[in-house]
Amino acid sequence: MSKPTFPWTLSERAARMNPSVIREILKVTERPGIISFAGGLPSSKTFPVAEFEAACAKVLRDDPAGALQYAASEGYAPLRETVAAMLSEQAAAQGQAWDVSPANVLITTGSQQGLDLVAKVLLDKGSRALVESPTYLGAVMAFTPMEPEVISVASDAEGLDLADLRAKAHYNGQAARFLYVLPNFQNPTGRTMTEASRAALSQTAAELGLPLMEDNPYGDLWFDTPPPPSLTARNPAGGIYLGSFSKVLAPGLRMGFIVAPTAVYPKLLQAKQAADLHSPGFNQRMIHEVMQDGFLSRHVPTIRALYKSQRDAMLQALAQHFPDSATQPEQSLTWNAPAGGMFLWARLPVGMNAVDLLPHAVDKGVAFVPGAPFYAGEPDARSMRLSFVTPSVEEIHRGVAALAAAIREQQAL
Repeated sequence: MSKPTFPWTLSERAARMNPSVIREILKVTERPGIISFAGGLPSSKTFPVAEFEAACAKVLRDDPAGALQYAASEGYAPLRETVAAMLSEQAAAQGQAWDVSPANVLITTGSQQGLDLVAKVLLDKGSRALVESPTYLGAVMAFTPMEPEVISVASDAEGLDLADLRAKAHYNGQAARFLYVLPNFQNPTGRTMTEASRAALSQTAAELGLPLMEDNPYGDLWFDTPPPPSLTARNPAGGIYLGSFSKVLAPGLRMGFIVAPTAVYPKLLQAKQAADLHSPGFNQRMIHEVMQDGFLSRHVPTIRALYKSQRDAMLQALAQHFPDSATQPEQSLTWNAPAGGMFLWARLPVGMNAVDLLPHAVDKGVAFVPGAPFYAGEPDARSMRLSFVTPSVEEIHRGVAALAAAIREQQAL
């Protein structure tokens, strides 16, 4: 007897969901011998294993019932208090009066969930969300199922084009719901918005009545000097701030947070309740325990030092294998020098396409992420993202040499 078939009908929303290009590329990097500049993965060398082992034992010893039971959707109260105090202290150190209340902190299952919750609460079909050009692919993936128009605002190494922002913030009588920005060591470009650009953007957004969604997973990973103060700290009532513990502690715990104004917070909380009731209470308690006694102030500098050495190795290798980048930029690979974070942004010679290059690079033993998927608007086919934090210094040099060989072979075709 034949098995019955069922007429599964997918929603229009499901039809708009697409696989992550980066996740698909990461499957390629699992092949033996591939040096990966593709993943946005923190180095496992930075994970504080001993501290988490001790925290795990302490949490299970002191509060096993609370750690393993259902919990409040807002998050573990002591962790929310710690986040609020941390952000308030950071703002004060930078001359900003941002008095963050724990009542405005919502613990999320990674900052990716924060993007999803904001999209559910603020976006409708046909509404308008503004993003940088290029922007974080995961944000576009979170916004797209809500069926908005995701519109790129012209951007450069210093910040956004405010004339273009003004033109796009209101269109056909419709106001954009928010502008999504990553001002610090942006994924994918590694660029950092300047102090002057932040001040001008904050003022322009206030004039336009345009809410800002500030995503800051990389802000603590500066190499020489801290980035300028937060955009949200300048106008807390007009901003939503997303943070993450993934880059400074451990991504596998999937723990992040939202700081939202009182006008929006209750709906974000309701969306959180519908999504997963609450983030894992055990993980929240472990993170809170690890953060005690100023641990991050001792731990994060070790991450910065490691990542800086790897960034320097990549810059050195690129300069060695592409010595004509400054004198013949149209015929050579060119790149930026990020002041922090995990990524470097590069452009191929004129006439080349990063998507077409990728399989040839993989054949040479190196992988990267083409830049095109990071554009909500017209993509730059020559762009590519290189992550420098997971390969060793020796692997970085070998990988860049392999990339150079692949590029030159493609140019010769």
